[in-house]
Amino acid sequence: MTQSEKHVLGLSGGRDSAALAVFMRQNYPHLDIEYFFTDTGKELPEVYEFLGQLEGFLGKPILRLNPDRDFDYWLKQYNQFLPSPQTRWCTRQLKLRPFEQWIKPYLDEGTLVHSYVAIRADEEYREGYNAKQKNLQVHLPFKDNAIDKAGVMEILDASGLGLPKYYSWRSRSGCTFCFYQQKIEWVRLMEEHPDKFEEAKQYEKTAVENGSPFTWTQGESLEELSQPERIQQIKADHEKRLQRMRDKKQTNPLRPDEEPIDIDDLYGQAKGCLACHK
Repeated sequence: MTQSEKHVLGLSGGRDSAALAVFMRQNYPHLDIEYFFTDTGKELPEVYEFLGQLEGFLGKPILRLNPDRDFDYWLKQYNQFLPSPQTRWCTRQLKLRPFEQWIKPYLDEGTLVHSYVAIRADEEYREGYNAKQKNLQVHLPFKDNAIDKAGVMEILDASGLGLPKYYSWRSRSGCTFCFYQQKIEWVRLMEEHPDKFEEAKQYEKTAVENGSPFTWTQGESLEELSQPERIQQIKADHEKRLQRMRDKKQTNPLRPDEEPIDIDDLYGQAKGCLACHK
């Protein structure tokens, strides 16, 4: 008896996973891949817009996996303590848990589930989902095909999709109040989506009042960060970093179009959760 198989590809609303979906559609059209997006309910509006464009290109709907319990529920469960790089309960409860609940029946019945993950050839493999079941196989097509960041950009440009609009001011998808944001990204969130910034500020205020040891951004509250003098300081620091990066960067004559500079490349900090930001 032939073992049944299922092919899945998770989309974060970000650049790399979108490019992988395009790559798989173009190079493996015979595979019936189910594309899914785990919706926390706290995503940027630009993410939903980009997912709609991607659905048009793929010619099939992207399944929305919604957590059975929302962010506010889990915040209460964790005693109003905000998630942080040290305690990433948001990824675990709002991203990984819905995925596990979705594929569990298939794994339990013995279906071989192939999961395609957008780790590029120029990245170290970061564990996004620890496959404990022997019938869940993780594949890294970009690694296998030597596709790097510039290759991802070429795929998106050639498809006509280009980058999600939020890349003009932020280099990650994920929740509006993601704690992996750099300070310049918080400033830009305040400018682009003031309502989302105010929501994040209110979450932080409630958390601090309940004894949370974490604020959204290390070393200062959003109230402090949003003061005019502090905003000027953050912007000036960011411009200095950009100029230093441009001065060090060598133009590749084979790729004259400059790759966009990711904010994390400037600040040299953690890239964030694989399930959220690829």
